[in-house]
Amino acid sequence: MKARPYILKETNWKTVKETKYDLAVLPWGATEAHNYHLPYGTDGYETEEIAAQSAKLAWEMGVKSIVLPTIPFGVNTQQIDIPLTVNINPSSQLVIVRDIVKNLEAQKINKLIILNGHGGNDFRFIIRELQNDSDVFMCLVNWYAVPPKSGLFEHGGDHANEMETSLMLHLYPQLVLPLKEAGEGREKRFKIKSFKEGWAWAPRQWTKVTQDTGIGNPRKANAEKGKAYFVHITQKIAEFIRQLAKINIDHIYE
Repeated sequence: MKARPYILKETNWKTVKETKYDLAVLPWGATEAHNYHLPYGTDGYETEEIAAQSAKLAWEMGVKSIVLPTIPFGVNTQQIDIPLTVNINPSSQLVIVRDIVKNLEAQKINKLIILNGHGGNDFRFIIRELQNDSDVFMCLVNWYAVPPKSGLFEHGGDHANEMETSLMLHLYPQLVLPLKEAGEGREKRFKIKSFKEGWAWAPRQWTKVTQDTGIGNPRKANAEKGKAYFVHITQKIAEFIRQLAKINIDHIYE
């Protein structure tokens, strides 16, 4: 495999020394059960591939972005009763991001995109806390929040659902069990109306809302849908990378 110059763990000091990077991308996943049919590392696998392809497309547009190694552990405080779920607390994420940002700042890379692939991670408070003490511009992209093209997926949900299963069937089909072995991803919802309407919030206790750890029926998933979504979102993210790389942060507002 030829080393990709926009992937830090593959590139080398010769290339790095000769390259002036516009920004860094930090992929962040999680390690948790994804229904019966997807691997525990699903969020990391997806996010790393999305980061790599988006950076490739941006590189081809003249943007020198560098993808940092993927962080494999996320916030899973409501899932630690599921065997081998690995949780790191938000306060731990704050420490990790702070250290990475200090490195980037010292190395004159002044823009950072946290590319998040796990719904339990919320980096907004971290960015708010760190931004005033750093010259590195920090922002967040939740790739799963990029809307798919209309009609691509039949079933909703937000964990090991049709979208996520389709993506894994495209990216890592060898790691996906036959869909006949997948659970239906049925979800129990809060009884209180305010939670349902979204203006009140509490974290979901995972084993109380789903029996198979999935939320969303994956049975209509296929690799073709996954490829279409992958192409769609990586083009969107690559364009965001291009725009962020070219803009003067002091003049980012209209």
